[in-house]
Amino acid sequence: MQATQAFSGFSDHQQNAIPVPLEFFQELLTTINDVNELKVILFAVWFLHRRRGVVRYLLLSDFQKDVAFMRGLVCGDSSPQEALSLALSRAVDRGVLLRALLPSKDTEVELFFLNNSLGRAAVQAIQQGKWRFTGKIESPIEIGQESPNIYRLYEQHIGPLTPLLADTLREAEASYPPEWIEEAVQIAVERNARNWRYVEAILKRWKEEGKGERKTGADPQETLRKYAEQWQKPHRKSR
Repeated sequence: MQATQAFSGFSDHQQNAIPVPLEFFQELLTTINDVNELKVILFAVWFLHRRRGVVRYLLLSDFQKDVAFMRGLVCGDSSPQEALSLALSRAVDRGVLLRALLPSKDTEVELFFLNNSLGRAAVQAIQQGKWRFTGKIESPIEIGQESPNIYRLYEQHIGPLTPLLADTLREAEASYPPEWIEEAVQIAVERNARNWRYVEAILKRWKEEGKGERKTGADPQETLRKYAEQWQKPHRKSR
């Protein structure tokens, strides 16, 4: 039997850390009994954390191109490709990963998403035909919406999303008109207050007192002061 090579230890550098959802330890770790499925899930969490852009997904080739990952799969009598296919199917059946087929002219592109708010929204958008195939396998998604949704706005102008914040943004998207959200984000950017609490304070103020002042071009200092007061209140933290 080949001796196991000793692990040299974890780095203390924070930039090397990858956030793993708490549910992985609370619900999944004790129930997953297939080592390849476990490896596929952890690889997906790592890969999606590193991927840039609003729409974060994996292609089958993203797994296949990682030589070290493919070499580490437990294959038995199967090929690495077969072992990967089975592990992916198990992760999808368990509900950890979401699988969507993006129609193209001659075929369908298979995409994998993490089962969080953003992943579920992405799959729904594909199923509703809101996203189109670009013709490029490396970056297959073209968003067909006329205006950016709240997730794209946040990542473009404020910062990275977390699953908890994604739930908050989804609630806001259901509560306010999209043009209000876009304008509130723009105000936050103009005021150098790139923080969701500031944007949320603007939206709540408009809902409570009306939005006529902004429409007419007026933007009184008193109104901005109220925005800032709500933004600085020590209630729940949001980026």
